[in-house]
Amino acid sequence: MNDEEKNRINADPETAERSLVSLVLTVVELLRQLMERQALRRVDHGDLPDAKIEEIGQTLMYLDLHMDELCDHFGLDRRDLNLDLGPLGTLLSDE
Repeated sequence: MNDEEKNRINADPETAERSLVSLVLTVVELLRQLMERQALRRVDHGDLPDAKIEEIGQTLMYLDLHMDELCDHFGLDRRDLNLDLGPLGTLLSDE
């Protein structure tokens, strides 16, 4: 497949739906990872009570589990959500 073929939009409804779902889940996964990093920074800073740390941990595990369920539902793998940003690397961290 040459570069011109890669840049064409596929108008097939099933492909378009999968691409849209993939894009939405990519944004959700990016936000989930950012929330997780921020939570870990706050925990490392030591300004959270133990109950809040437990609540954050439970919430992050819940979100991670639901991301797996959504990916399974739409036939995607988490690797499918990562975007190649060229010289900047990939959008999502490898977790």
